[in-house]
Amino acid sequence: MDGGFDYQAFAASQLNDLKDAGNYRYFADLERARGAYPKAENRDGDARRDVSVWCSNDYLGMGQHPDVIAAMHATLDRTGAGAGGTRNISGTTHAHVDLEAELADLHGKQAALLFTSGYVSNWASLGTLAARLPDCVVLSDAGNHASMIEGIRHSRAEKRIFKHNDPEDLERQLASIKPGRPIIVAFESVYSMDGDIAPIAEICDVAERYGAMTYLDEVHAVGLYGPRGGGIAEREGLMDRLTVIEGTLGKAYGVMGGYIAASAEIVDFVRSFASGFIFTTAIPPAVAAGACAAVRHLKTSDVERAAHQARVAEVRGRLDQIGIPHLENDSHIIPVMVGDPNKCRFISDELMRRFGIYIQPINYPTVPKGTERLRITPSPVHSAADIDALVAALEDLWAQCNIARVPLAAQ
Repeated sequence: MDGGFDYQAFAASQLNDLKDAGNYRYFADLERARGAYPKAENRDGDARRDVSVWCSNDYLGMGQHPDVIAAMHATLDRTGAGAGGTRNISGTTHAHVDLEAELADLHGKQAALLFTSGYVSNWASLGTLAARLPDCVVLSDAGNHASMIEGIRHSRAEKRIFKHNDPEDLERQLASIKPGRPIIVAFESVYSMDGDIAPIAEICDVAERYGAMTYLDEVHAVGLYGPRGGGIAEREGLMDRLTVIEGTLGKAYGVMGGYIAASAEIVDFVRSFASGFIFTTAIPPAVAAGACAAVRHLKTSDVERAAHQARVAEVRGRLDQIGIPHLENDSHIIPVMVGDPNKCRFISDELMRRFGIYIQPINYPTVPKGTERLRITPSPVHSAADIDALVAALEDLWAQCNIARVPLAAQ
């Protein structure tokens, strides 16, 4: 039909705007090699190159762990590939039951509920709780992940944003809410882009004074912190003060899926009313079994966590020695600050092309304009040679791009 809206031209125009601003997202075609992580093969047309991955959220290399792979193989051979559909129709398998029991135990809660991803678990759980609690108001940390923001938005509940990691601003806002209203305080333990850690105890103190439910996203902490990998809340002895703990199986546990852990009643409430759970095909049994093996292993092994923290400290120290600016924090995430989207993209491309190092650039809208960065995540399986190569490459490219350095005395 002549004169209709030109959908293709509109899409092309919007994409060109992204490219002009330096914010277009290019995907690298990678194939990880079993047993060789962080090594992978990058495919670019007919070209092949070996690369070292420095930006994966498989923080501990558990996606390559023999216990995880063996559990997945055994379950695949025993039960087949898929879950058969949604859990309430045909998809609840014993592998799901086992994994939910392990996750409830991990967080000291009565029950847990699996979702297909951490994004879906936040979207569905927060969306359901905030929508169905009568006249609910949600207090959301200004730094919360998009999945939390979308879940709250989907609920259509009243939302108020408190200053990032600021219990005083949270209390000021809570004090203005009519007593008796249901309240959810939603925040994260480790924030993925800056790597800073929430003052969980202080936020719980404030929330408890006003009778608020607490909802803590631990996706960048589970497996990595606490004596059994229960996250920052476990490390600080605070799990019992949190109403809902949300986590992922796709980062430190190396597989995929998301979950919540809470009281039996809260978990059953979300299970019974969350459309994002009810109408979604369950994760395959083999995936659940692999995740369960990873959770069980990290409950008893601290070897990976200790090696991880040692690598993080070593990389930070080496970056300091050559003046590469990075945000200081108490977590495992090292945001190397570039501050320009085009330079950030260029450095990422050159790291891959010249040095065989894969680090995806982080640009707007994931981070605010002017704070573009390389998000480096060392793992226990990065070697001393890997670190040497990374530091040498960054030093070369920092000089080439004429980016300011931080004097060692100022760090």
